[in-house]
Amino acid sequence: MELARRVKNIKPSPTLAVDAKAKALLAQGVDVVGFGAGEPDFDTPENIKDAAIRALKAGFTKYTPAGGTEELKKAVCQKLKKDNNLDYEPAEILISCGAKHSLYNICQALFEEGDEVLIPAPYWVSYPDMVMLAGATPVIIKTTEKNGFKMTAAELEGAITKKTKALILNSPSNPTGASYTKQDLSAIAQVVLKTGITVISDEIYEKLVYDNFSFCSIASLDPRIKEQAIVVNGVSKSYSMTGWRIGYAAGPKPVITAMTNIQSQSTSNPTSIAQKASLEALNGPQDFIQTMVREFDLRRTYLVDRLNALPGVSCFKPSGAFYVFPNFSGVFGRKAGGTVISDSTTLSQYLLESVNVAVVPGIAFGADENIRLSYATSFETIQKGLDRIQKALDALT
Repeated sequence: MELARRVKNIKPSPTLAVDAKAKALLAQGVDVVGFGAGEPDFDTPENIKDAAIRALKAGFTKYTPAGGTEELKKAVCQKLKKDNNLDYEPAEILISCGAKHSLYNICQALFEEGDEVLIPAPYWVSYPDMVMLAGATPVIIKTTEKNGFKMTAAELEGAITKKTKALILNSPSNPTGASYTKQDLSAIAQVVLKTGITVISDEIYEKLVYDNFSFCSIASLDPRIKEQAIVVNGVSKSYSMTGWRIGYAAGPKPVITAMTNIQSQSTSNPTSIAQKASLEALNGPQDFIQTMVREFDLRRTYLVDRLNALPGVSCFKPSGAFYVFPNFSGVFGRKAGGTVISDSTTLSQYLLESVNVAVVPGIAFGADENIRLSYATSFETIQKGLDRIQKALDALT
């Protein structure tokens, strides 16, 4: 059976693959420390679970409108106004099965063969594949740790061609935790306005920031930018609701209408019960978020300090999300038995096979000198994992 050309270059998500492999080993009784998961280890707050239970008991188990319920769209509008100073109407909102689904719908609605889409690297693993599935070409803009893993306005402008359709901007970032300041975004916005490209702003880690960092949405900087922007967010990370699969997009009505039509022919509506739970997440108490952020902050500091103390390793201190992205190039060229540690893949394989630590190789994010570790896991697990990594590096010759 001949596969369609569009899928031949598409890879399965490496982050999900690492997580699945770690869980499979755990099921076999292997004591694996997993740093791969991109989901908080906290339980979903009780008030949110209770809202889902009430929805079940009330029989709210049927189809909803394909693009989500009106009440949840209104709650998203209120959230965007309160938190981001953005004014949207429900017709400019799409509720999807996770922020990933919203991003996929955007790509399908906007991109086609001949288009180029700019993606700063290191990038979330799914961006290039989503662009390619739409027939377009991802164009990678390399960033450096020296610049805080952030793309400059000059770098953006230098990458734009006649074929450029859009920029995908992720702040705070997966995998680096880099976060763009209002000043950074203002400079980028000027390029966006001058060139007329669309900016897709992935803001899923908006609430998970540290060191008094002030989050800013690029769409809030200027009414003209808002018309060229699509904001993507969701409840997965901020409310520890990854499995509930609710994300949303906000943007110009024609684009949102097109995305809704695509969704109506693919998944139809997001789960009715999860929409009720998400309504409670947005409208209910918000203190859970700060409790989670305080714990993540402790883990972040510990991880960065321990990693920077390892010979041959350097680690940028992230200002957002729940990942660190250390550079291990200082140990490349060293050997483990007959195997040379030459890149992020061989390093990741070595850590899993020698000390049962699962990490995601940086090549998956466009940065082969690094690996990604999630600190959305217990402090005890982090300590044990770092002890094992140190042991593995000590064994290299």
